[in-house]
Amino acid sequence: MDHQTRLDDTAPRLCLGLISGTSADGIDAALVAITGGGADARVDLIAANSTPYPDDVRAELLALYDQPGDAIARLCSLNFLVGDLFADAALALCADAGIEPTTLHVVGSHGQTVWHQPVQEPRWPLSRASTIQVGESAIIAERLGVPVISDFRVADMAAGGQGAPLAPYFDWVLLRHPELHRAVQNIGGIGNVTDLPASAELDDVRAFDTGPGNILIDGMVTLLTGGRLTYDRDGELAAAGTVDDGLLVRLLADPYLAMVPPKTTGREYYGIPMCRDILRDAGLAGLSLDSGPDRTRDVIATVTAFTARSIAGAYERWLPGLDEVIVGGGGARNPTLLRMLADAVAPVPVTTLERHGIDSDVKEAMFFALMAHDALAGRATNVPSATGARRAVPLGKVTLGQTR
Repeated sequence: MDHQTRLDDTAPRLCLGLISGTSADGIDAALVAITGGGADARVDLIAANSTPYPDDVRAELLALYDQPGDAIARLCSLNFLVGDLFADAALALCADAGIEPTTLHVVGSHGQTVWHQPVQEPRWPLSRASTIQVGESAIIAERLGVPVISDFRVADMAAGGQGAPLAPYFDWVLLRHPELHRAVQNIGGIGNVTDLPASAELDDVRAFDTGPGNILIDGMVTLLTGGRLTYDRDGELAAAGTVDDGLLVRLLADPYLAMVPPKTTGREYYGIPMCRDILRDAGLAGLSLDSGPDRTRDVIATVTAFTARSIAGAYERWLPGLDEVIVGGGGARNPTLLRMLADAVAPVPVTTLERHGIDSDVKEAMFFALMAHDALAGRATNVPSATGARRAVPLGKVTLGQTR
C-alpha cells in the first residue's frame, strides 16, 4: 500500500501511540485520528488509557538501573516482557474504543528507556553517544497485525544529534502561535522545554532538558517512606515543609543547569543516588518521613523548589522574552510545584496543556502516534535545532505487521 498516497487524502487515519516515561510507573496509550500531515496535521484524541506496570516488573526495571552483575540477561528478558505489556495496553485500548486492531494505520511505540547517553562518557574507552529503549516492537506488531514504528531516538543520534527531546515536533504542530512566544514545558521524570517563538517555522524551534522534573521529588518521597509512597500526591508533603535556602543554593550550583543547549539528561544523572547524596548532605540519611524530624518534609519542599527554579533558570538563560509558559506532564498535577514555578517566572503567565485542549496525561502517547504517522510517510520528524543533529530525518524503525 502506498502510505504517501494515504497521507495525502483527506480521510482521517487511526493511529495509536505508546510510551512509558522516565518514572517507569506504567504505559500510556493514546488512540488518535490524524488528518493531513506535518505542519497541517490535525490530531484528534479518540481514547486513552494508562496501565501501571505490575509491581514486580517496575521493581525489575528500577533494579536494572542500579547495574547488577546480570544486567545484560535481565535487560534481554525485559525487552520482550515489556513488549508484551505494551501490546496488552494497545489491545485493551482498542477494545475500550470498540475497534479492531487491524484497522489501525500504524502504532508508534517509544518503549521504556533504560539508558540514554547523549554524549560520549570519557571513563569508557569505547563509549559512544547511544540509547536503549526496551519493549520489543516485533511482539507488538505480531499481536496487533499492523506496522509498528519504534526506536525513535536512534536515527537522530546517527545524524549527530542527542536523540532528544522528541516532543518539539508535536509542540510545533499543535501549539505554535502567530503572535505569542511560548515555552511548552513538560514535567515528567525529567523536565524538558520546547521554545516556540511567535509564528515559528520548524527551524526556529529549540528544545532541551531543563533538568529534574518529578524524579528527585519522587525519589526523595520513596526513600523517606521506605517505598510506602512513591510520589508527593498533590504536592502536600512539600506544602507542609519549608524550603532550606542553603541547601537550595547548593542544588542550584548543579553544573548541568549551566550547560549550553542542546542538552539532554536522565535517570542516569538525576536518580536515586543523587537523592541519597542530598539526604546525606542534609544530615537526614536513614531517617523516615513517619518518625523523623520536620526537616524530612523540608527536604521535599527544597527539591520541589529546586525543580521549579531549575526550570525558571533555564528560561532566564536561554529563553528571554517569553509571553506564556504551558505546562504538561505529571508535574502539572502538583499544585505546589506549579505555584513555585509561577512565582519564579512571574509576571509571565503559567497555564496547563488542558487550557489548550490537550490532556497532559496522554500528550506523549499522542505525539508518538503523530510521529509514527508522519514517519511512515517519509516525513522528517526530528528538530535538528533542538537535538543538534546535522539534518532532519524521519525517526523510527518500521516493523511490519502481518494480518492473520
